[in-house]
Amino acid sequence: MRIGRDRAVLPAALALAALAAACSGSSNGHPATLRATGAPTTPPPASGACTSPSGSPKHEQFGHEPKLTIARTTYTATVVTNCGTITVALDGKHAPHTVNSFAFLAGQHFFDSSPCHRLTTSGIYVLQCGDPTGTGTGGPGYTIPDENLKGATYGAGTVAMANTGQPHTGGSQFFFVYADTPLPPQYTPFGTVTAGLDILRRIAAAGSDDSNGPGDGAPKQPVVIESFTVTKG
Repeated sequence: MRIGRDRAVLPAALALAALAAACSGSSNGHPATLRATGAPTTPPPASGACTSPSGSPKHEQFGHEPKLTIARTTYTATVVTNCGTITVALDGKHAPHTVNSFAFLAGQHFFDSSPCHRLTTSGIYVLQCGDPTGTGTGGPGYTIPDENLKGATYGAGTVAMANTGQPHTGGSQFFFVYADTPLPPQYTPFGTVTAGLDILRRIAAAGSDDSNGPGDGAPKQPVVIESFTVTKG
């Protein structure tokens, strides 16, 4: 499975057989083959209401990575979706290029009205977003370097970049980890969910349409990012 932009590779070739295609921003790819570890042990919360998605993404492209202007400190991303608000602490110290890019794209309203196009519920437990085209092949028109990979793990609440399966191919596609997930340290972890993990688990409990194989496809409960803002602190 990929998480990337062209066909981002979320977890690269999820070959569980294959988390195929989907995550970063300008490029896509598939994560490395992973071993299934069983379904999450935490029962999903009771279902809650999601509103009907509305609006259209901008599909804007940029010629190059934005100039690095953020401070190397913690930032907060507020991700308002049609199913609730997810808050993420962004690690500007260890992933400055990634956080800087997200701050830039958020300021351009790049993510507004964009769908979360992929949900995996077998072997790896992630919701992938960040592609305004909703195809798993879209991105911002540039790539960013990999960061923060040494010793990287992907526990519940991790937010990480998708890529094409090749180094330094992340763009705008990213994934939320809603239950501990076995992935190789190839996807830049750049944030941690501080509120809204229950929302992600509720979305996961509704399942995927299995369009990429059992437990892998578009979420049955449509999920759209209504707004994405980044603030310091």
